[in-house]
Amino acid sequence: MMLLALIGGIFTGYPVAFVLAGVGIIFSFMNGIPVLFLSMGVQRIYSGTLTNWLLVAIPLFVFMGLMLERSGIAERLMRSLASLFRSTPGGYALSVMIIGVIMAASTGIIGASVVMMGMMALPAMREAKYDMSFASGLIASSGTLGILLPPSIMLIILGDQLRISVGDLFLAAIVPGLVLSGLYFLYIAGVAFFTPHRVPAPERVAKTSFGVAVWSLTRDLVAPLLLILSVLGTIIAGIATPTESAAIGAAGALILALLSRRLSLPTLSDALYETTKTTAMIVFVMIGASIFSVVFRRLGGDAMILDMFNIRENSPYVVLFFIMLLVFILGFFLDWVEITAVVVPIIAPIVAQLDFGLPGDQVMIWFAIALAVNLQTSFLTPPFGYALFYLRGIAPDIPITTIYRGVLPFVVIQITALLLVIIYPSIALWLPIAAR
Repeated sequence: MMLLALIGGIFTGYPVAFVLAGVGIIFSFMNGIPVLFLSMGVQRIYSGTLTNWLLVAIPLFVFMGLMLERSGIAERLMRSLASLFRSTPGGYALSVMIIGVIMAASTGIIGASVVMMGMMALPAMREAKYDMSFASGLIASSGTLGILLPPSIMLIILGDQLRISVGDLFLAAIVPGLVLSGLYFLYIAGVAFFTPHRVPAPERVAKTSFGVAVWSLTRDLVAPLLLILSVLGTIIAGIATPTESAAIGAAGALILALLSRRLSLPTLSDALYETTKTTAMIVFVMIGASIFSVVFRRLGGDAMILDMFNIRENSPYVVLFFIMLLVFILGFFLDWVEITAVVVPIIAPIVAQLDFGLPGDQVMIWFAIALAVNLQTSFLTPPFGYALFYLRGIAPDIPITTIYRGVLPFVVIQITALLLVIIYPSIALWLPIAAR
């Protein structure tokens, strides 16, 4: 009843954080739970969220992404890549995907990435007479890579919820993120080869020599690559914690914006405002989820979930299948923040009891990455896929049904990547094990 009330409350349009806390408090009164018991929720909020040093990385990475987006690096990259692939069918599509991978490894801000690439690439694709369903699906999907590829805010919260090293999660996410990106590239290449009329080369292009185009691209790649190395390199080398590397990244993004002559007081003020708003949203959801989960467990919800999965009689992979199916279905209605804050604390003890033939710490890292790949689909699955509405907001002339149709192949690709991670755990575990 609590889960049904939660979904019903979300459909009312009321802020999710208040729905979570409100449902928990209402059900505590309905079941005669002493008010004093709710003080446990307050303790969890203070010790688990408000004083958690690890979560300081969230506003720092958000600020880094916003400042990098305003530095104009992506715009210059788009021009360089478009010049390099100017006479190739699918050239704009390849450019968008390359920028998506680079910006994902630099920012991790989904809304900013989708909006930025949509505003840069959609007009050029429209002029080149691209199939708009393919173009919209590509932009929405490439913009969501930032939630999986480190530095990812999702991985920080998953590490906190599952009590595992965020540095290990960052390492573990690199190969699966590249595998998913590679599958995207294969799909784009297939579309360009078998149906080139859907992704034609532009009829009018500025004439630039190949050498000049390569030099321009190399020059524009230096800044984001340096930022990626400064953030991920310090974590991998053990020089800095994720929180400290987030501070390095935020400072680096400020310097890049200054060197690009894009740093001004209004720009800085706007980035700080958006950082505060995004961080407040995430923290308030985590606070509401703490109240919800305390009451849920007091009422025996975790025991009910354990009995439902019947872990003693079912194969561990059967249990994992149902968990992933549950998360995938919830992604149609809930944002990744709510799923991570509400569902993960409930299912984590279940996974910890399963025997996959791996050491306990490796099981949780592998499970976290599989969960992250699964949660990424929540940005693309209708009716509430955030990436779809970000794109719809900047391209109101594209019917929402066209956008839905365009993202379906990419959702299938994401499910394929999820299956690969589950079937071959080494995809996620190779780098963390090698780094030890």
